[in-house]
Amino acid sequence: MEPQGEKPGEADGVCITPQLLKSRSGEFALESILLLKLRGLGLVDLGCLGECLGLEWLDLSSNALTQLGPLAALRQLVVLNVANNRLTGLEPLAACENLQSLNAAGNLLATPDQLQCLAGLRGLEYLRLRDPLARLSNPLCTSPSYWAAVRELLPGLKVIDGERVTGRGSEFYQLCRDLDSSLRPGSSLGPRAAEAQPWVEPGYWESWPTRSNSILEEACRQFQDTLQECHDLDRQANDSLAKAEQALSPAGTASSSFVF
Repeated sequence: MEPQGEKPGEADGVCITPQLLKSRSGEFALESILLLKLRGLGLVDLGCLGECLGLEWLDLSSNALTQLGPLAALRQLVVLNVANNRLTGLEPLAACENLQSLNAAGNLLATPDQLQCLAGLRGLEYLRLRDPLARLSNPLCTSPSYWAAVRELLPGLKVIDGERVTGRGSEFYQLCRDLDSSLRPGSSLGPRAAEAQPWVEPGYWESWPTRSNSILEEACRQFQDTLQECHDLDRQANDSLAKAEQALSPAGTASSSFVF
């Protein structure tokens, strides 16, 4: 779903002011603000947001923004959410050298070339341009080569649109995409589909013949013999102890001794 044509209060619009930033963050100095949530405020102008030089986490989603100029000053920014706005470019983000996560779903980005400005962000690992659950997308996401183009342009990405493309678990997502492509109407599996092959060798599922229990029986017999020897030794030891006690007992009490 593309951004809506009109948003409530858009005729007047809202511009970010120092008073707005201080009231939303609870900080007295703009440089001290580390986290800002400015979601759904009808913003059309970022105003003095560039003065928040220490800002690391910023949510500007569901506003009416068309440009991100002031964000170029936010060198410490790590996480940015600008989903559901009216952005046609992301150029100011090229200066956000510490940016790791960007959500730009639901904007007006039409071609992969508009992502070229992100190529220099070596720390960027998470990028979202499409969000099916929220029904947000960008025009460039309709291209069949969208995924391949983004991965080629930004090879350092680990997650695109919530799906891991590199590292642990990426093979599962690739398998799901391949299956989805093969099941899509009009998809072609090539000039000739490969003939299905059995997963296992013939006879794998047949029951195995009953194996001889001779080894088990021999082991049990040896165990019983060993156990009997232990009982014999225990009995001999008890007899020896009884005789020793009788020999060491005083003559007057020998007749009253009991052996347990």
